[in-house]
Amino acid sequence: MTQKSAHQINRRGLLLVLSSPSGAGKTTLSRALLEADAGITISVSVTTRKPRPGEVEGRDYYFTDAAGYAAMETRGDLLEGARVFGNSYGTPRKPVESAIAAGRDVLFDIDWQGAQQLAEKMAGDLVRVFILPPSGATLEARLRNRNQDPADVVARRMAEASAELSHWAEYDYVLVNEKLDEGLAGLRAILTAERLRRDRQSGLSAFVRELQKGLG
Repeated sequence: MTQKSAHQINRRGLLLVLSSPSGAGKTTLSRALLEADAGITISVSVTTRKPRPGEVEGRDYYFTDAAGYAAMETRGDLLEGARVFGNSYGTPRKPVESAIAAGRDVLFDIDWQGAQQLAEKMAGDLVRVFILPPSGATLEARLRNRNQDPADVVARRMAEASAELSHWAEYDYVLVNEKLDEGLAGLRAILTAERLRRDRQSGLSAFVRELQKGLG
């Protein structure tokens, strides 16, 4: 953690959620933000899926079995979770709460269902951003070019995208992601503004009192 300057004010961290239809560029924007801003880290999920070659425990995922995952759910150790292709994925509560209490921000690359679950538990710490493609044609082209999928797979993903888009109004901010640099600039502006919110700056009262003493 970098040393604070004399005038830096302590603050509580925040949870930055990015959601979008597949192909809108959410993952690319997430990676760009993580590279550009050392003050935010990606949330690491727990999963019952087996590790893939090259994946590292604690960096890519926390790996567990079905019984271990169920025990975490029972204890209330997960902030959100979902079943995907027969495996369970969830967000461990403790690392996230520790990070924001220490003034560090946490990035989530999750869908609207996960965002809703986080809102039920940590609404005051949550900042939700929905990423839109510039057009339906652009989204379709990105889906076709990304994995060279056949037409039926692209059609299914376009239908899923339409369902995802119906949840845009549940988010605090909406970004149209046409160019990566512009999308990243928008994300960084949102993050800067949310970090400066009065209710997140836990050390603000003490800072102002010290200012007043100096003026007296």
